[in-house]
Amino acid sequence: MASRCVDFFHKKYSCEVDGEKFSSEEDLMNHYRTVHHKLILKCQKCGKEFIHEKDRLHHVREEHEKEMDARVHKSEHKHTETGNPQDRVDSNMKNFGDNF
Repeated sequence: MASRCVDFFHKKYSCEVDGEKFSSEEDLMNHYRTVHHKLILKCQKCGKEFIHEKDRLHHVREEHEKEMDARVHKSEHKHTETGNPQDRVDSNMKNFGDNF
C-alpha cells in the first residue's frame, strides 16, 4: 500500500478531462490519443507533442526563439535588380531547354 501512495505522488502529469495521473508526459499523450481521441499538436521544428495549441506556441517562442531571431527578415533583404520579375525569370530560363 505504501508503494501505491508513493507512485501517486510521483505522477505529475494529469489529464484535464478525467483527472487520471501519469508519471510521464508520453503516457499522458497516449492517454489523450487513445481514451479521449484528442488531436495531438506537434512542433514543426523538433517534433515535441502538445495537447493545447497555447502550449505549443509557448514552446516555439521559448525553445526556438534564437532560430527565429537569426532568420533574415524580408525587409532586410533588398533586391538590387530592377524591372519586371518575370523578365528575370525568362532571361534565366533561356539557359534551360532546347532553344538556341
